[in-house]
Amino acid sequence: MSKKELAIALSKLKVFEKPKMKLEQYPTDSEIAAEILWNAYMKGDIEGKEIADLGAGTGVLGMGALLLGAKKAVFEDIDAEALSVAKENQALIEQQNSLKLDADFRVCDVRAFDEHVDTVIMNPPFGTKNENADTLFLEKAMEAAEVIYTFHKASTKEYVDAFVRNHGFAITDYWEFDWPLRNTMAHHVKRIEKIKVGAWRIVKVF
Repeated sequence: MSKKELAIALSKLKVFEKPKMKLEQYPTDSEIAAEILWNAYMKGDIEGKEIADLGAGTGVLGMGALLLGAKKAVFEDIDAEALSVAKENQALIEQQNSLKLDADFRVCDVRAFDEHVDTVIMNPPFGTKNENADTLFLEKAMEAAEVIYTFHKASTKEYVDAFVRNHGFAITDYWEFDWPLRNTMAHHVKRIEKIKVGAWRIVKVF
């Protein structure tokens, strides 16, 4: 599967039917998801690996990892309704690609996640509605894996960089995107508003 084919496959997945503002449930753009997943794949962080998608929502990142040959993906989210949609996306991918995916779904607070995996790939809440939510996800990702791909607002780069260094991890790569926030909630005025979002590849320093 090429990066373009991956982006097309991800664009066909279901998104939040009734996104919850408090949980910051914004769909992960399929083109951006494909870009990061492809980079992770090329670095050897996906194929044959066990992946965790923390704050998985409808499962775009984890499903993309499975399409690129991940051995297993664990989808964690506090919202059972979101993971129900993720399960529908699993069924859709399996049907369209004649595959059987090893997907595990965990309805729990991220702080209760206790599994160790090879790679975490996540688009956590940015902490605009629940202060420090992004920090909680970073801390858990660092407990769960030695390689992490994570999205955060680009405006928080200095904070994220310092947090990573202070926890015994190093940043190997950083990408920045114009992230499309679509008009999915009552307070949205524009049809699409673009914000600067960064993506980090973080590895544990041994």
